[in-house]
Amino acid sequence: MRPGEITQDQDATIAFLNALAEREGGSLSRIDTHAAIVFLGGDTAWKLKRAIWFPFLDFSTLEKRRAACEAEVRLNRRTAPDIYLGCRPITRLTDGSLELGGEGEAVDWVVVMRRFDQDMLFDRMAARGALTADHITELADEIAQFHGAAEKRPEFGGAGAMRWIVEDDITELSAMPETFGETAVGALEHLSDEALVRCAALLDERREAGFVRHCHGDLHLRNIFLWNGRPTLFDCLEFDETLACTDILYDLAFLLMDLEHRGRRDFANLALNRYLQRTGDLGGLAALPLFLSCRAAIRAKVEASGAAVQRDEAVADGMRSAARDYLSLATGFLAPHPPMLIGIGGESGSGKSTVAASLAARLGAAPGALILRSDVTRKRLFDCRMEDSLPEHAYDWDATLRTYARLIEDARAALAAGMTVITDAVYADPAERDALAQAAREAGVPFHGFWIDAPLEIRIERVLGRRGDASDATVDFLRTHPALEQGPMNWTRIDASRTVNEVVESLLFLV
Repeated sequence: MRPGEITQDQDATIAFLNALAEREGGSLSRIDTHAAIVFLGGDTAWKLKRAIWFPFLDFSTLEKRRAACEAEVRLNRRTAPDIYLGCRPITRLTDGSLELGGEGEAVDWVVVMRRFDQDMLFDRMAARGALTADHITELADEIAQFHGAAEKRPEFGGAGAMRWIVEDDITELSAMPETFGETAVGALEHLSDEALVRCAALLDERREAGFVRHCHGDLHLRNIFLWNGRPTLFDCLEFDETLACTDILYDLAFLLMDLEHRGRRDFANLALNRYLQRTGDLGGLAALPLFLSCRAAIRAKVEASGAAVQRDEAVADGMRSAARDYLSLATGFLAPHPPMLIGIGGESGSGKSTVAASLAARLGAAPGALILRSDVTRKRLFDCRMEDSLPEHAYDWDATLRTYARLIEDARAALAAGMTVITDAVYADPAERDALAQAAREAGVPFHGFWIDAPLEIRIERVLGRRGDASDATVDFLRTHPALEQGPMNWTRIDASRTVNEVVESLLFLV
């Protein structure tokens, strides 16, 4: 079969579902993708799998479409139970007409869903500027929770699985020279092979350690929406366990790649850092460029394949252009980018974390720098959530030594993985500052240390404005400890009483 080949006539089923949606009333619309048609009417949506074959997707027979519909309902109820109502057959009556869920012969199957406001899809929210940092923070929390509960599947994943993905991408991209050209695909193939060699042992280690799980598999903005005020994942990859049972960072990489493609590296960086703060999963960072590249390559081939079945030629041209953009992005993710280490210190409430968060997206390879925050590290050492307050003994000398030692350990690992790192801590003691600079020298990377200065009244105001923050610093603490800085200061002092943008621009000029 040829990619995109239609294997069965579904015209009668499509006409029936069109009529069904119209009878339900309300605004009626139809959504066409390369693999499905969704009919919207009233409060309900019906999703019909196309009778189609692609190398990466096979809905060519009735039974395969039924199995895919049943899997879609079962798997998506993990994250969107209110939306997925069930799987129903389209049956034929004795007079030849069709009905939904009748007793006659099944001619096709549909997923029945509760209709939701399409304007609440995250891709649409992003397009109109309605997506906020709070949405991304909550989304990262949702994904971290989902991955934490997902079923471990060690029979999948590892270096072999990623090599198969790379080879499959290259094969399919090469089969569409009219869209991509041989040179561009060849460059991606070369860089991907090098990345696979570097990451092979790590990928197998992560599989054995339980990081390969039954994930979402298609985690981009179009498959996330706001439901009852919370980011909700839906429309997961249901048709192939080989593609859905992956390393959890490979699952997250689809979201990060999508945000990068949309020009929102700030959101991609926020999502990555928030997710890692929740999970502590820093061990897979060396594989992240490969993961990002593969996700972009997949979008490239999907866009190009979708163009082949698109009825509107203008839309098809746009999809082919998008496919080429994705291929360029896939190659760019694998380009080398020398890392650096940055230390940001200062009194409690000085604005260190806000500055670090704003700076991170503008440094390093996509999706930006890793932020290692002492407040989060300390709470992970005590097995606490970021929002939980720690007891007083968690801030004694021994606990502080352990916290700063762990910051350096994590920084070294991330630098070795090729990531630029920003460490965010008080760094009141000269020995702490010197140890961080020494870690950079040992890693052979540039180091920049900044001390963030702000008057006590501004620091008090900032602490009063915190909500759900990892820091346990209080106004009483600031008043009883107005100055923690010790010894000679060999880091660059930065006036943080200015706006965040002004502070960040000052730092960027110095690095």
